[in-house]
Amino acid sequence: MKKIIITIDGYSSCGKSTLAKQLAKRLDYIFIDSGAMYRAITLYFLDNKVDIQDPTTIESALAKIQLEFKNNNHTGQSDIWLNGENVEKAIRTMKISNHVSEVAALEAVRHYAVSQQQAMGEKKGIVMDGRDIGTTVFPKAELKIFMTASIEVRTHRRYDELKPKFPDISLEEVKENLLKRDLIDSTRKISPLRQAKDAITLDNSKLSMPQQLDIAAGWAAEILKGQLATVDKSA
Repeated sequence: MKKIIITIDGYSSCGKSTLAKQLAKRLDYIFIDSGAMYRAITLYFLDNKVDIQDPTTIESALAKIQLEFKNNNHTGQSDIWLNGENVEKAIRTMKISNHVSEVAALEAVRHYAVSQQQAMGEKKGIVMDGRDIGTTVFPKAELKIFMTASIEVRTHRRYDELKPKFPDISLEEVKENLLKRDLIDSTRKISPLRQAKDAITLDNSKLSMPQQLDIAAGWAAEILKGQLATVDKSA
């Protein structure tokens, strides 16, 4: 059966990973969380006090990093492993969130991650989310989705996600972090966040998760049927 590559790019806390996971499950595709890869690299850099201003130190650190995704039998999802250790929980903290955009903007880091991502997609049948997947990693992907939502909606989503783990966190702190990441992601020199010309916009500010999944799955179904020209490039 024909398989395609599906890319989902967009701003922080738009629900890219959630949609990518659900879409991969519905299509029986492999989900690759590119954001988790950058977070894991950031975790390694912070734990090992890597000087991100020193190119030689960065290259040396990257040579010591091994990333892989393994299925978690308890959650039914794929967890990221860093040098043989499951770091899925460790990379989901505000400490990592506050530094990941800076690390991800480094040229050597992006080249390292992109090469690994492209290798993962050689056989197609994957869904990958991030910020430059449809523009840099897989510019020839058959289906490219660009997700967006209002900053208010994104802030509350992220706040609700973090509040149980960090009771003292405030809405303003979350909003400032998101805006900072947006700025860094969209202005970095290497593979900035931008919408590919052939990407379909999915604004989910007022959509439920089942609704956005149905929309994305519908787009994939049309492309798999060879009806790319009929896809309405807005939602």
